[in-house]
Amino acid sequence: MNTKFSELVQYFREIACQHIEIGHCSTENHFYRFEIDEVLIGLKTVNYPALILEGYRCNLIDNKSDNILKDRTGAFILLDHLNDLGDFDTMHAIWDRLEGIADDIVIRIKKDKRNSQSQVIRDFDFSSVEYTLIANEQDKNFGVRCTFKILTPFSGDCDETKWNYNAVIAV
Repeated sequence: MNTKFSELVQYFREIACQHIEIGHCSTENHFYRFEIDEVLIGLKTVNYPALILEGYRCNLIDNKSDNILKDRTGAFILLDHLNDLGDFDTMHAIWDRLEGIADDIVIRIKKDKRNSQSQVIRDFDFSSVEYTLIANEQDKNFGVRCTFKILTPFSGDCDETKWNYNAVIAV
């Protein structure tokens, strides 16, 4: 399966819509992509809690065999706002609540992984999931960042229809 980033975006948008505590909908945005325009424009008026999907990076794994793997490392952030930076009890409660939502999302991914309709997360690697508590005191935003990997087979077959071997090489 050749997972596309747009499919991953759509999957996490659905998660944001369907999770009751996130509550993303057409009239109240709680889902963001970590793209420069959306960060500069959208996150100035963010609705909390927010689910932010970061773009992934990928590399190829070649164990000196014909079975090359594409290793995508992605992340999502659950973010909330704290008015009083000195209110540590509320800060910890935010972290606890967002970690619980992160757990809910991972459990949902596990459920969807078993469903043949959810091909985008079929190769989700649960042993790679890592949570990190995050804080931006300047913006008073606190949250949980969850990293994950999606490891998929990578076809080493050359698609000859994408090549013009008779092309004149420009100098």
